[in-house]
Amino acid sequence: MGKSRLLFMMLLMLVHVLFACSTSQEETSSQGTSNPEGMAKAEIENKDEQIELEFYYPIAVGGPLTEVIEKLAADFHAEHPNIKVNPIYTGSYEDTMIKTQTAVQGGNAPDIAVLLSTELFTLKEMGAIVPLDEFITEAGGDDYINRFYPAFLENAQAEGSTWSIPFQRSTIVLYYNKEAFEAAGLDPEQPPKDWDELISYSKQLKEAGVTDWGVEIPTSGFPYWLFQAFALQNGENLMNGDGTEVYFNNPGNIEAAQLWVDLANKYEVMPKGVIDWATVPSDFIEQKTAMIYHTTGNLTNIANNAGFDFGVAYLPASKQFGSPTGGGNFYLFEDTDPKKRQAAWEFIHWATQPEQAAQWSMDTGYVAVTADAYETERLQKYTATFPQATVARDQLEFASAELSTYQNGKVYKAINDHLQAIITGEESPEDGLKAAQEEADRILAPYNN
Repeated sequence: MGKSRLLFMMLLMLVHVLFACSTSQEETSSQGTSNPEGMAKAEIENKDEQIELEFYYPIAVGGPLTEVIEKLAADFHAEHPNIKVNPIYTGSYEDTMIKTQTAVQGGNAPDIAVLLSTELFTLKEMGAIVPLDEFITEAGGDDYINRFYPAFLENAQAEGSTWSIPFQRSTIVLYYNKEAFEAAGLDPEQPPKDWDELISYSKQLKEAGVTDWGVEIPTSGFPYWLFQAFALQNGENLMNGDGTEVYFNNPGNIEAAQLWVDLANKYEVMPKGVIDWATVPSDFIEQKTAMIYHTTGNLTNIANNAGFDFGVAYLPASKQFGSPTGGGNFYLFEDTDPKKRQAAWEFIHWATQPEQAAQWSMDTGYVAVTADAYETERLQKYTATFPQATVARDQLEFASAELSTYQNGKVYKAINDHLQAIITGEESPEDGLKAAQEEADRILAPYNN
C-alpha cells in the first residue's frame, strides 16, 4: 500500500510538471507576438534597423531637379521605412566626379552616385566600383537588365559585366519654334531632316527676322558630345568599344567639324565663337533663336517656360540619323559597408521600376530608361498629350554609345580644347582634330601595348 501511494504521488508530480511546462510554453508563445524575445526579437530589430545612405547627384539641365530628387528619395523612404536616402547635390557632372574620386581616395566613398555613364573605364581602373552582376541576378537576371534600352547599356557594360545602371539618360535632340517656322514661311510640322535643310531653314528664319539666329548649338560644357553627333550623322564614330582608341581626325569627322564651323562663319546663321551650354535653352525660350541642339533632359524645363508652340525632332542627318547617348548612371562603390551596399541596390532597383522611371521622365524630360516604363498608364497618358516626349526615345534606334575611354578626363580635355580652338578660328578643323588625335594617342598608348 505504501508503494502504491508513492507511485501515485510521483505520477501526480509528473502531471503537474508537464502542465506547468505546457502553460509556460503557451505564455511564451503568446508573449512572442506582442513582446518578442530571443531570435524573433532579433529578426524584427534587423528589419527595423535604420540604414542611412549618402547619394551624390549632379545637375546638368534647367528646372527644379533638386526638388524632384528629394521627392524620389522621400517616396522610396515611405515604402522602405528602414532605409533613408540622403541626396547630396554635388554640382555639375565634372564636379560630382571630382568629389567622388576624392571621397573614394579618402576611404569615404558615397553609398550611391550618379556619374556620367562614360566614367566607367576611369572608375574601373581606380578599383572604385563594384560589378553589379550578383545584384542583377537577384533582381531577375536577364528579365531585369534586358528591360533597359540597349543603347543605354553600351556605356554600362565592359568585359562581360555590368558596372552601372542607366538612370538620367538622354540623347541630343532638335528643338524648334513652330511659330517662328510659320512666320518664316516654313511648314511648322516639318523640321529639317538633313544638313542641307538645316542650313536652308536657318537662313530663311534669320532672313525673315523672326529670331536673331536660325540655330544655336552649344560649344561649351560638352563640345565633344555635340561633335560626336555630327560625326555619327556622317557615318563615323569617335572611339572603339574597349576604351583604348579614338578616331578624331577621320575624314568624315573633319567634314563634320567643318559644318559646325560653317554654320557660324560661312552661313552666318549661328553666333560666332563660344556658345554657352546653359545659355542655349534660355535663348530658345526667349525666342532669340528658332532652333537649338540640346539634351532631351531639358524638355520639361522648355515645356514649362516656353510661351510658344515648339516641336522636338531627330537631329538632321547627313549619311544617316545619329546621336550619342548621354547622361548619368547609378554606381555602387567597393569601399562601402556591404549592408549599405545592399540597401543602395534596393534604391536603384526601385528607382528603375516602370512607375518610378515613368514619373522621372515626366518630371525631368530625361528618357525613361526601360521600355516597360512607356507601357505604364501615366506615361501613356502623358505622351498622348505631349508627343514631344517620345522623340528622344525613338531616336535611340539611331543612337550610339557616348565617347568613353581610359583616362577619360584627359582625352576629353584634348578633344574639347581643340574643338574650342576650331570654333573660335584659332585652328582649322583638319589641324585641330589632327592635334587632338595625337594627344589622345599619347594618353592611350599604355593601353595598346
